[in-house]
Amino acid sequence: MAEPMRLQKWLAQAGLCSRREGERWIGSGRVAVNGQVVTQPGSLVAPGDRVMVDGHPIAAKKGNRRVIVALNKPPSVLCTRHDPEGRQTIFDLLKDIPERLIYVGRLDINSEGLVLCTDDGDLVHRLTHPSARIPRRYRVRVHGRISEATLKQLRQGVVLDDGPTGPLDIVVDRDTSANNWLTMTLHEGRNRIIRRIFDTLDMKVSRLIRVAFGPVALGELARGHWRYLSEWEGRQLLADPIPLSTPEPAGQPPPRPVRKPAPVHRNRGSVRQR
Repeated sequence: MAEPMRLQKWLAQAGLCSRREGERWIGSGRVAVNGQVVTQPGSLVAPGDRVMVDGHPIAAKKGNRRVIVALNKPPSVLCTRHDPEGRQTIFDLLKDIPERLIYVGRLDINSEGLVLCTDDGDLVHRLTHPSARIPRRYRVRVHGRISEATLKQLRQGVVLDDGPTGPLDIVVDRDTSANNWLTMTLHEGRNRIIRRIFDTLDMKVSRLIRVAFGPVALGELARGHWRYLSEWEGRQLLADPIPLSTPEPAGQPPPRPVRKPAPVHRNRGSVRQR
């Protein structure tokens, strides 16, 4: 018989939200169990209990299959489920996927590139927790030239208003009088961290592209398009520690991009972990 579990974990496993977001929902009185509003995140849910969020009944997730997709987010598209101003969101681009997805590591409206989405809230919690220190790789275009002294300073880390960064892995890809293209690898995902790093130097980031999140690379995936992760990528996301992207071993079928408008995909090609 299944054991009772904490309510925020139950919500995460149902694919509604991350555990952290579930705690906020519970604390704000949005969740009811068996007709009673619950405000304590540590409350337990037993098999057969009826859970409602905002008055809507929620079904428990059946089985252990998880879906993970990679999306190439265009600039001007929001990482949010609903926008009161009616602007396009990443979930508009993923509307043909039947599962309710949660994004892993948001990008701000002006940034672009790789965003992972999954229906597994526990996986979201694991991948976004600061202790995970998952490597994230970015291509960054910065106005102006960067001196060797500035590069040395950046590589040692800088102090931001919410604390210091660790040492930064930075490679100069192209240097002109007008701007620099850099490749940066970070092991944290604080809000707008790269833009804030260059703000400390009075330098403007004019383009920011996430090209890898842990073992998953953006590759040739076109803007606004998505694909299911391969089985190999899914296994690598569950590794400890989680590695930065490397070529898949020989014999692994390459993941196939899904062109928009995307057809409905239910099981074929999705990552399944048991």
